[in-house]
Amino acid sequence: MPQKPSLKTMFSPLTLPCGLKVKNRIAKASMTEGVADVDDNPTKRLNRLYATWAKGGAGILLTGNVMIDRRYLERAGNVVVDEKTDLEALSAWAAAGKKNGSKIFMQISHPGRQCTRLVNSSPVAPSEVQLNIASLFAKPRALADDEIEDIIKRWAFVAKTAKDTGFSGVQIHSAHGYLCSQFLSPHTNRRTDKWGGSLENRARFLMRLVDEVRAAVGDDYPVAVKLNSSDFQKGGFSDTDAATVAKWLAEKKIDLLEISGGTYENVAFLDADDTRPNDREAYFLEYAKLIRQAAPDLPLMVTGGFRTAAFMEETLASGQVDIIGIARPFCFMPNFPNNLEDGDISELPKPEQKIKLGDGFWSHKSSSSTMRGLNSQTGTAWFYEQIYRLADGLTPETEPTDLKSVLVRHFMHDFKAARSRSAR
Repeated sequence: MPQKPSLKTMFSPLTLPCGLKVKNRIAKASMTEGVADVDDNPTKRLNRLYATWAKGGAGILLTGNVMIDRRYLERAGNVVVDEKTDLEALSAWAAAGKKNGSKIFMQISHPGRQCTRLVNSSPVAPSEVQLNIASLFAKPRALADDEIEDIIKRWAFVAKTAKDTGFSGVQIHSAHGYLCSQFLSPHTNRRTDKWGGSLENRARFLMRLVDEVRAAVGDDYPVAVKLNSSDFQKGGFSDTDAATVAKWLAEKKIDLLEISGGTYENVAFLDADDTRPNDREAYFLEYAKLIRQAAPDLPLMVTGGFRTAAFMEETLASGQVDIIGIARPFCFMPNFPNNLEDGDISELPKPEQKIKLGDGFWSHKSSSSTMRGLNSQTGTAWFYEQIYRLADGLTPETEPTDLKSVLVRHFMHDFKAARSRSAR
């Protein structure tokens, strides 16, 4: 029999600067769940989902987008935290995510201009820059200075509530084209006041968030940040910008920095899970080198594309990163951390290779931007469907089938969730 590869580093504990000890180096990266109730509270389905992931053996579970303002959601079905939130439901969610010694971090977010028309046809953003998917997203209104200050206060309130209800830590979402990311990018931030212009000004919003969140939760509670390595857009947030911002975040003594990349206009964070040779298995790893140079002592997590145990272990053992972030495999193989540790598997399946609507006009290489977008949505929809199955206590599928029906069900799910919410 072949000898089991040693995964000594992967399954060794890590202590974050604040003192929190994480049992291993595997984190379930954030994926939007869409299973909150009509009042935007956590549900028993959400608890079942996170208990399943916790029992699967991950060291950290990062929640999907938790919204700070129920007027602006990434999608209907997001959990919202404000004065109306059911705190008992929030505590039950936190407890579910801490089973089996896992730590659960609440990812706190605001969609900015990436708020769909189904939720709000008057989104807000740093500047009035239209998302190029105008059929799904309305043109945003530029935030006034007092509104920005209100958002910062809301963020701190949500972080304090997360701590009070038992979450192990919080993560500020400043990637993937959401509001924080919009402030950082010169493509979406064209302000001429203190919140725009130079990188220092564009980063002011994020730095204020870190300061206010830290003040709300204290020095001994984990505060993480998710940051784009790049927007991958002409005139957007660059890798050198990211390295500078990472240095500033390290000076503020955050506890963990997660690196990803892309926005709704360039979904690199989804494409990162495509098939790659080993030297490209983790798409954002090359950008992590710049971050490591700029902030050598900052605990670093990279998400996207990791699939083989040997490559994960090599990446961790070499010190390139401290935590491996994995998302989609948790949808169809929620126990894979345990399976890796036990030596039952050495590589994660890749159902994403088989997800496509069709060939020619239907292909992801189609000349039609609409069809390329639908293909991207189809892959996302299939993974969402597996999340719903896990939330319902069902066994996830392992092979994508009837993808056009999956896509229709995805849009109907969000449409019904939005209508139910608006009718409450």
